[in-house]
Amino acid sequence: MQMLKGSLDLAQVYQRCVFHSNERVDSHGHVARALSDHDLRWQRGAPDTALFQARISRLQLFVLRYGAQVEVTPSPFDDFALVHMSLKGCAEFDCDGRRVRVPEGTVAVVAPKKNLRLWWEEGSEQLILKVPHALLHDLAPAGAQRGANAGLHPGLHSGLLQSNMMEMQWGLLMQSLLQILAQPADLPTHAAWIDHFERNIGLFLLAQQGQSAPPLAAGPHASAAFESGQGLATASAGQRMDALERYMRAKLCAPVSLLDLAMAAGVSVRTLNMLCHRHHGVPPMDLLRNMRLDAAHAVLKERPDASVTETAFEFGFCHLGRFSAYYRQRFGVLPKHTGELMH
Repeated sequence: MQMLKGSLDLAQVYQRCVFHSNERVDSHGHVARALSDHDLRWQRGAPDTALFQARISRLQLFVLRYGAQVEVTPSPFDDFALVHMSLKGCAEFDCDGRRVRVPEGTVAVVAPKKNLRLWWEEGSEQLILKVPHALLHDLAPAGAQRGANAGLHPGLHSGLLQSNMMEMQWGLLMQSLLQILAQPADLPTHAAWIDHFERNIGLFLLAQQGQSAPPLAAGPHASAAFESGQGLATASAGQRMDALERYMRAKLCAPVSLLDLAMAAGVSVRTLNMLCHRHHGVPPMDLLRNMRLDAAHAVLKERPDASVTETAFEFGFCHLGRFSAYYRQRFGVLPKHTGELMH
């Protein structure tokens, strides 16, 4: 996936170095404390181990490299799953007898029930997302939650993300997650915003493996049509777009993915793109961005003393430069000059 190889801005993770060492024993101890206890067998190549770690809230991001070729046998980890994204080189894992190869640029879920063994080729570097089972339990259907209470796995299966579309959507989610690291932590909506976003990631992982909760159980992901009991199974294109727009208006201040929008409209991502182009002339995420820009414009117009930065963050714009560019393109002025439109 080209996004992983070139488009992810990992600067915020690389600024959080846990350790960098050329010593085998030192490297093993640091990785064991951060991720999981494990047996580590060094093979060819010189150790050049580095670990970078960034915590969001319940989710943690790591970038890990060993330098040398290694074989890793972790102790069973029952309370989390890992999503490996190969940034450089290739890795393989044998998860409960299933062998999966993770070439550079691909994404794989590592969720062992009993046994796990991994091989990293020399020079391999992996971006790893640690996903606690507690997050997945919160989102899983009732039957899966009963299984979780009995100590069973909540539903993830090990293997590669199977389609280019899924990998592309995962890359977009990772981009947004990395942008969160650069945001001020003291914004009033920060905690709720992050919680919603982390739940989106959990839903994506469950959904791409056929384990998503039904719309009514998804809470913030249910469209207005579902919430009213109407359903979208037989809805017309116009009704689907109405449901989509109601959902967008309700989520102006929350993180939303393309998959969320498709779920709200009750259609596939491909069909959603077609409907949005037909009805609005723009892709769905552009439509959402325009609605957020209009909301931000209304705030800045009605409250000349409002902070541009806080207003941008409030409506989901993590990058102030891009917010200003989009705002100027839509309204003809920079956000800080909104008052000039009144004269």
